[in-house]
Amino acid sequence: MPPREEYSSVYGGAYERRFPTCPQMPIVLDCEIIEDNVYDNGARRDTKRRCKIAVEAPYLIKKIIGVDVVFFIQQNFLDMKTRTLNIEATNESFATRVEIFEKCRYYAHPENPDWTCFDQTATLDIKNFFGIEHSMEKMGMKQYTQTTLKGKEIIEFFVNELKQEGITHVDRWADDATVTSTTVGTTNMALPEKPPLCRDNSILDADYIAKYLGQLTPLQESKLVQLRKRFEHASSAEYPEPDYQTLLRFLRARDFSIDKATAMLQESLQWRKEHRIDDILGEYKTPAVVEKYFPGGWHHHDKDGRPLYILRLGTMDVKGLLKSVGEDELLKLTLHICEEGLKLMKEATKLFGKPVWNWCLLVDLDGLSMRHLWRPGVKALLRIIETVEKNYPETMGRVLIVRAPRVFPVLWTIVSTFIDENTRSKFLFFGGPDCMHAEDGIEQYIDTDKIPSFLGGSCNPSIPTVVEAIPTKLYTRCFLSACHC
Repeated sequence: MPPREEYSSVYGGAYERRFPTCPQMPIVLDCEIIEDNVYDNGARRDTKRRCKIAVEAPYLIKKIIGVDVVFFIQQNFLDMKTRTLNIEATNESFATRVEIFEKCRYYAHPENPDWTCFDQTATLDIKNFFGIEHSMEKMGMKQYTQTTLKGKEIIEFFVNELKQEGITHVDRWADDATVTSTTVGTTNMALPEKPPLCRDNSILDADYIAKYLGQLTPLQESKLVQLRKRFEHASSAEYPEPDYQTLLRFLRARDFSIDKATAMLQESLQWRKEHRIDDILGEYKTPAVVEKYFPGGWHHHDKDGRPLYILRLGTMDVKGLLKSVGEDELLKLTLHICEEGLKLMKEATKLFGKPVWNWCLLVDLDGLSMRHLWRPGVKALLRIIETVEKNYPETMGRVLIVRAPRVFPVLWTIVSTFIDENTRSKFLFFGGPDCMHAEDGIEQYIDTDKIPSFLGGSCNPSIPTVVEAIPTKLYTRCFLSACHC
């Protein structure tokens, strides 16, 4: 094997250190270089290895296939001009029965000086394997999943090892005598000559991530970059390009699956265009009935800096609101609140100097009764939940439910089945009148001087304290003619 110092790429050098073996991958017993070629005056290097891998399978299966080890052919393609490292691996053993192909790619972020992108794919095609195809497929997928998680960690380990040895930069390959260098970090690589592009008056670098996005793993950062590339050109003609916070929210909602997040976000962007959601903050006019009788509004922040919205659902005249303004208007009101939330989160991020990418909802259920389970009201609520789940994922950081009466479990049983499991986990319940001062009360999440007076605090929120029903004279004529309730 050539001296490791000959590799002039940070990630190339880190990757090279895992051969011929490394403690993090004990199933790799040995690797032998069978081809090693350098082209274009050192700009490209292609390396081919034959790797000996221990078979991780039950004893019975090892006896059936008759081997304890298998061999793979691995090819590395390092291109210093394009700043890419491509890795391909195929099985040599049992090649007529099983086809395994894995591809990994490290490449410099086209916009940012401090990012290396990473993606990894694999296929497994079992044609005929001694009659145990299904078992081998399950074991193969399980082992691949475990190996995938280790691969990124191994690279990060050796990058940090380089830093500990005092190798804080490496020379970049250049056509002429000008040689530049790049700093070694967990996500650094050789840089483009042009300055990085700006998005939303910000540059996607480590400082931007820490300030606006929060803690991300290198793999999550890579997924974010890949999703951004998908919307970089396609969305420009049809709808505005989503910002990084939006991309990250949809990635989180789909467990960082790029394909699933892409499909979800595309549908949402099309929905926003069709319903003119981008204009709702400037165009929406709150109906007079809502201003007077809707018991909800924004109220300071919680202890984590999240914008806090208070909804006194127990005092709300659900039937009166629906008969006065209709289901579509209540949905529009909800969307306006959600858009306000997005705006307030950005303001909170600047105000507190840390990422605030969701908001807190405090729901007071004092006064809740069977009248709130009116069928059209429940139907409207479920429609609102479905719309918000699809288009505002991961915007709800915490839901504080206080003073829930006995009838609440009935409503919760109906509604909770329509709420995403991840969102349901954010609901916290506080029963009884002393939900403020109890040892596990809401003072854990809201500063004492910000707790509203109706919960025993000293702060008076600027929201209607509705106790009376909406007068029937305010009901719309079309609703009166259609409703026989």
